[in-house]
Amino acid sequence: MNDILIIGIGAGDPDYLTTQAIKALNRADVFFILDKGEAKDKLIALRRLILDRYIAPERQYRVLEATNPERERNVADYDASIDSLNRDKQAVFEQLLGQLQDGETGAFLVWGDPSLYDSTIRILDGVIASGMPLDYEVIPGITSVQALTARHRIPLNQIGRAVQITTGRRLREGWPEGVDSLVVMLDAGDSYRHLIDEDLHIYWGAYVGTPDEILIAGKLAEVAEQIATTRAAAREANGWIMDSYLLRRGGREA
Repeated sequence: MNDILIIGIGAGDPDYLTTQAIKALNRADVFFILDKGEAKDKLIALRRLILDRYIAPERQYRVLEATNPERERNVADYDASIDSLNRDKQAVFEQLLGQLQDGETGAFLVWGDPSLYDSTIRILDGVIASGMPLDYEVIPGITSVQALTARHRIPLNQIGRAVQITTGRRLREGWPEGVDSLVVMLDAGDSYRHLIDEDLHIYWGAYVGTPDEILIAGKLAEVAEQIATTRAAAREANGWIMDSYLLRRGGREA
């Protein structure tokens, strides 16, 4: 049986790595890196920077790369597209894990934290269910939500009030009942524009923790177009974008 480490490496800044994560890096013999294409070369480079910075010079390790499958966009059945994507990812995982030698420890480097909008845990469970003899450990990391609120110097919640984390697709269905602070991730369609007439404050960040970081905050009605324009320009310049935002009723002072 091989051991697998699912290591949360934080939201972009190599300094976000925890001591536990650094110790885990130095336990691994093989690192699996999934390549999402030329536009995201910076993400691959950052992973390699982390390995170079934190792994002891005397340790020998291998890096195995594979192409990460992409989800089919703009399909009617979203859930079916996710199921198909995860099946494709599981096939890639099985191909990579099949290259481990007996007794070797493998590691996946996961952006942010493995528990937040990441499929690695679910896919490894699927690999194990298919009969591959593996055991795994999850090492938590600094999430993009933590990085976003830290960079804006705000708490995630308001005193005694509820917080929810959701997606842009869900936000377009309306503001959830009983929630005062809403973190939105995976929003490719500037969904906050659907709420521009409401009394909301927004804290937006892109590439948080990296040299390309962009932060914008203010009343939603006043900064929505600035965010949309900035986001489009950043995506055009970099070929990809990684952003999230927090919407809050009543703003910073509440």
